[in-house]
Amino acid sequence: MTIPQSVRENLDKPYPLTSQQIDFYQQNRFIKLKEVFTAETIAYFGTVITEKVAAMNQVTSGLSERNTYGKAFLQLFNLWREDEQIKEFVFSKRLAKIAANLMETEGVRLYHDQALYKEAGGGITPWHADQYYWPLETDKTVTAWIPLQKTSLEMGPLEFSAGSHQIVEGRELEIGDESETIIQQRLRVTDFKHVVEAFDLGEVSFHSGWVFHRAGANTTQAMRKVMTVIYMDREMKLKKPENKNQINDWNTWCPGAEIGQVINSPINPVLY
Repeated sequence: MTIPQSVRENLDKPYPLTSQQIDFYQQNRFIKLKEVFTAETIAYFGTVITEKVAAMNQVTSGLSERNTYGKAFLQLFNLWREDEQIKEFVFSKRLAKIAANLMETEGVRLYHDQALYKEAGGGITPWHADQYYWPLETDKTVTAWIPLQKTSLEMGPLEFSAGSHQIVEGRELEIGDESETIIQQRLRVTDFKHVVEAFDLGEVSFHSGWVFHRAGANTTQAMRKVMTVIYMDREMKLKKPENKNQINDWNTWCPGAEIGQVINSPINPVLY
């Protein structure tokens, strides 16, 4: 298959952000943006990414045999290195420029990508903050969460605790039953707004590394297909890891990077 010209143009054409949208992101550390991608673009890459996920997936156990994390989704990483067409999607200048503008940085690098496929009957994704896993010196990180279909509340769309990047408690928790319980209690007694909304086709959310988020179970008969791209400030430096997960992420996603230096490894290219 060759990527249609209209799809290529959609990947690269700048998306007009307003100052109000940037202010909203800075205050809440998440935002949902409509019509980031056309229906044609989502349909095209939905097929390409789903075929690659099926080929790469090595999970054979049933949902009932897995723990909470395992029930949450099928998770596959750095598909851009496995497929030239997916690489064009992950390297989309349209997405990367949105990420840079929201974070108010000069440019962005790729941290890594992930496909997150929540199976029919798949469980919740517990409350967590992504940056617990990342050995990155600042909070200038943002994840684009791209549903590859219209996503109803019943499918388990991403939910946000608006402005919860200010919470320090819970940052030391791995994603799992404990993080779901403790963070849920913490968020309930504060005045952070819990945002749970469906996603239209082509709608994309962006959230920062320290904002707390979760997703509900997929109670439908269809797979909830999502692609994500994680960006960091172009000048992001590696910090000394604070837990075993950050050591693993250093070796996996920033190979060869040095503590205190800009993360300029071959798999962290500048995208904008």
